[in-house]
Amino acid sequence: MGITLDFGAVLARWPMLLGGAWMTLELAAVATLLGFAIGVVCAVGRRGSVHWVARICGVYIELVRNTPFLVQIFLVYFGLSSLGLSLPAVTVAIAALCINVGAYSAEIVRAGLDSVARGQVEAGETLGLSRLQVYRHIIFPPAVERVWPALTSQFVLLMLASSVCSQISAEELTAAANFIQSDTYRAFETYIIVAVMYVVLSLLLRAAFWALGQVLFVRRRRLGTAI
Repeated sequence: MGITLDFGAVLARWPMLLGGAWMTLELAAVATLLGFAIGVVCAVGRRGSVHWVARICGVYIELVRNTPFLVQIFLVYFGLSSLGLSLPAVTVAIAALCINVGAYSAEIVRAGLDSVARGQVEAGETLGLSRLQVYRHIIFPPAVERVWPALTSQFVLLMLASSVCSQISAEELTAAANFIQSDTYRAFETYIIVAVMYVVLSLLLRAAFWALGQVLFVRRRRLGTAI
């Protein structure tokens, strides 16, 4: 039996697909910014001398990195509901994405912080810089520069992981695809188109992060080192 493909019924609903793709990008953008901030705080906290802070950061990182994202988003969704907090699905999705990417970003950033030579830190302390100034001017810029490719990959994976948010009715791209295939009975064609759209979104994000790296890391661009 041959397979007859008919993409017309799916493409006729292109506004819904574009709306879902835009929501996916919005989820990824907000979660990337907030998750990166969480990652930086946890990376610094885990390297710090305050043991209870380091322990809390370590427990958070290990719990998130060793549990599926689907379980995490259900815990946030049903956990908030059991506390009497009725939040929109998009808000819950962003919270779950931030919690997830924050843990992974923390380990990536921590690796970058650990790569900075101790002598550079001691030189800054000798000049009378405060701990915050040492992190801001000496440790943080080269650390992020070195791990930027890994962070970029993690943020792209975050965008792809946002497809799980369809399980709590967040109206992103996969949720739109689920509705379209149930309405048109063209599941194979629908998910072929959605797969292509995810590839395009991934390439666009990688290009955007590459361009951002060219702007932020002037020294590496002048040296001709790839980002």
